Amino acid sequence: MKPFVRVMKALSDPNRARVIKLLEDRSLCVCEIQKVLGLAQPTVSSHMKILEDAGLVNKERQGTWMIYSQAVDSESPYVRAMLNDLRGWLNEDEPLRAMIQGLPEAACLRAATLKN
Repeated sequence: MKPFVRVMKALSDPNRARVIKLLEDRSLCVCEIQKVLGLAQPTVSSHMKILEDAGLVNKERQGTWMIYSQAVDSESPYVRAMLNDLRGWLNEDEPLRAMIQGLPEAACLRAATLKN
């Protein structure tokens, strides 16, 4: 029961649900997620820790960057089911669609910093 509840609680926050949707098509660093959601870095990091603890995201360090992706290869049936179902959900949400469209601009932040 605990793994199921952990996944459901992680997805019960609107910002964490948005993060999972943002990660559908590509990996993102905290600064990109922060820019798109308009949240402070500590807040985003806290959300990411909850998603990671629930098994919904994977993280990988690339230099000073922590890169997050959906845990589509999870062994948890709850994680796999929710990530699969979420692909078809919330696609009509206008604020979320605007955030997804804002991703290319946010990605420029990481690219610009990596060049310097």
